[in-house]
Amino acid sequence: MITKEQVVQALEQLTDPFLYKTLKETNAIQEVTIKPEKAHVSIKIAIAKTGTAEQMQLQTAVVKLIKELGAQTVGLRFTELTEEELKAFEVPQSEAPKTLLSPGTKTVFLAVASGKGGVGKSTVSVNLAVALARLGKKVGIIDADIYGFSVPDMMGITKRPVVRGERIIPVERFGVKVISMGFFVEDNAPVIWRGPMLGKMLNHFFTEVEWGDLDYLVLDLPPGTGDVALDIHAMLPACKEVIVTTPHPTASFVAARAGAMALRTEHEIIGVVENMSYFESKLTGEKEYVFGQGGGQKLAEELQTKLLGHIPLQQPDWNKEDFAPSVYEEEHQIGKIYNHIAGQIIDITIQ
Repeated sequence: MITKEQVVQALEQLTDPFLYKTLKETNAIQEVTIKPEKAHVSIKIAIAKTGTAEQMQLQTAVVKLIKELGAQTVGLRFTELTEEELKAFEVPQSEAPKTLLSPGTKTVFLAVASGKGGVGKSTVSVNLAVALARLGKKVGIIDADIYGFSVPDMMGITKRPVVRGERIIPVERFGVKVISMGFFVEDNAPVIWRGPMLGKMLNHFFTEVEWGDLDYLVLDLPPGTGDVALDIHAMLPACKEVIVTTPHPTASFVAARAGAMALRTEHEIIGVVENMSYFESKLTGEKEYVFGQGGGQKLAEELQTKLLGHIPLQQPDWNKEDFAPSVYEEEHQIGKIYNHIAGQIIDITIQ
């Protein structure tokens, strides 16, 4: 049967999500009680802040860890460290690391938005990020679609970020540094959080990840104009935006709302990408406009911006040895289109 010593030893390796110290260093493990007959473990842990998204993540990690040791059920209580205890772990202001939100950052924030789901916004985000990296830029991507995170899967990422000191090291793939809510949930679990918790998680993505010097940070925004999109607009006073739509009139009509929100929050819309523009037969070369024509151009005119490109319907060529289900190779027809769009974005943003 699991012992108290095993539980304590396992928990001591976990990290307080705010202090970036191990639970052993913060003396956080206050109570451990084991009921062998029921294979039940009760635990009380003190952390810097309770009632937060970070606490929920730590809770998930604790329960998973203790069950792996053999417990059937886990009872877990959190309490807050006292002010006196917290003072021992405060970082002097002069030592606080610079972040992407620090004054003077030269990183270009490039948000990819859409009015509705299902238009391929995340696919566009991923391939634009990869294309910018192929053109020699230092690129990161934040999967800010917290409810519908998909970037790690699209890029074929199987690893998770690691913590080095007090910073989270993003996963790198195709020359792009990646951070996503998908790294912090187990088994594709749904994220059932309210708006304020989501905003805190996004803030951590900007301030507590070791991005290094980036030329571009691509933000895959959730569709629409909800809490997360509003939080992004509030966090980033200077941001460029690309709006994704399909040729269908309804899709472009709805996408205009996302564009209108960007304009009202003084973000600069630098262009529109029309996705799923047409299907081209490999046999005849004939183009079929499955979702109609003209939606992207109409949206660009309405938002007084340019149409950056048309992306046809076609899946990438999958490589079994280096699997990434949504990334187009550089020499693929669509890969070349993304490279052209990325080149235009570079020209626009260096002016």
